[in-house]
Amino acid sequence: MTSRAGQWSGGELRQSTRLFLPRGVVSLLSMFDELSDKLGNVFAKLRGRGVLTESDIKEGLREVRRVLLEADVNFALTREFIERVEKKAVGVLQIKTIQPAQQLVKIVHDELTSMLGERREGLKMSTVPPTIVMMVGLQGSGKTTTAGKLARRLVAENRSTRLVAADVYRPAAIDQLETLGKALNVPVYADRDTKDVVKIAKAGIDQGVRNRDRVVIIDTAGRLQIDADMMDELKRLKAAIKPDEILFVADGMTGQDAVKIAQGFDEALNITGVILTKLDGDARGGAALSIYGVLKKPIKYIGVGEKPDALEEFHPERMAGRILQMGDIVSLVEKAQESFDADEAKKLEKKVRKEGMDLEDFLSAMRQMQKLGPMENLLKLLPGVNTKVLKDAKLDPKRMKHIEAIVLSMTPSERKKPEILNGSRRLRIAKGAGRSVNEVNKLLDQFREMQKMMKKMGGGGKGGMPRLPFGGGGGGGGMFGMR
Repeated sequence: MTSRAGQWSGGELRQSTRLFLPRGVVSLLSMFDELSDKLGNVFAKLRGRGVLTESDIKEGLREVRRVLLEADVNFALTREFIERVEKKAVGVLQIKTIQPAQQLVKIVHDELTSMLGERREGLKMSTVPPTIVMMVGLQGSGKTTTAGKLARRLVAENRSTRLVAADVYRPAAIDQLETLGKALNVPVYADRDTKDVVKIAKAGIDQGVRNRDRVVIIDTAGRLQIDADMMDELKRLKAAIKPDEILFVADGMTGQDAVKIAQGFDEALNITGVILTKLDGDARGGAALSIYGVLKKPIKYIGVGEKPDALEEFHPERMAGRILQMGDIVSLVEKAQESFDADEAKKLEKKVRKEGMDLEDFLSAMRQMQKLGPMENLLKLLPGVNTKVLKDAKLDPKRMKHIEAIVLSMTPSERKKPEILNGSRRLRIAKGAGRSVNEVNKLLDQFREMQKMMKKMGGGGKGGMPRLPFGGGGGGGGMFGMR
């Protein structure tokens, strides 16, 4: 697979990431790994048969049905999904396609996309600011933290945002939101002198109007959908503030219970969308695959970690590609465009094109790459990854720091000419970095591999730098800040 921003294949891209990983680690564990692996096995068997019969298709789809049910996907949705796929797959056989197994994967991908929501749906922005977003859900679903993450994301999109602390029941809920707001540089409206959530929300919105905020996010108290009094409070709040969005925050770890709970909130409030949290956990993923199909309400964002920036837009087509191990290079490109320093990238590219790459450039490129976030979060976006190898492997999150310490323990001349690094120099560097000589040797070996790979792909010689896969338009960087 080749990205729209570069010409590296997924295989070459995975090869480059190995510089920062323990040997043999080319993927990561996530919520969809088990589902992804099992579906991959089903399609691998079908591809191995070459010519497929209708019986082969039915047998394969029985396996797909079993895998989806084991992943906790809603039973009725699974049945409808298999029926649609089978109908289309039999049609493919009738036109004698050259690669029926590949066509079947494409059909499954399209139907998974449909099950997940068909297309990306963003926040509905009001024509008259501020846009009012009401966050609802169970206590413990990550609602307050998600409100902060969403505010951070909107501010990064140049949409001035205000948070309103309307959870008057949970101890320290207001303190938590104010702490989040301070850390994210997002203003928070709170009133500790009243328990009237309608009064608090209205006052917060009024403050947002006075300050010309684009968005006001109301963080409500967590509650059970079967608690009539608490749900009535939300109904009163909705009637009073007339929100543009009512987002249900669902804990992805709760499986089908999340779908049932979401149904309860939807019946009471007519929610406009869903944010799925904790998708970096080890649950089976059935909630993500079921929630749109059952509610017909779009998943707008997904939480993929604890850090403030760990909230991603939800794209059904891209998620279907991840589940089927097709990767998500587009998201990878977008992530790089957001993270890289364009001026630094241009300087690095110009220098490397002219003089070749040395360890100083390598260190600068590595620092650029660190801005993308943890390596394991990047790997899940690569096509064709196999998650099984990580189950027995240990991915050390400090590996990049160790590499940085080793390079910083070298003198400027050693970074510029690593070929002068003899045994005594390597011993000194190892001691200075607090690492072993073996680690220094491995780093130098990997650096040489990278130089060869870049020279090979760029055709060698000056000006032979390839256009790298994470590069974007307008001066964005490649994988290591070069383009």
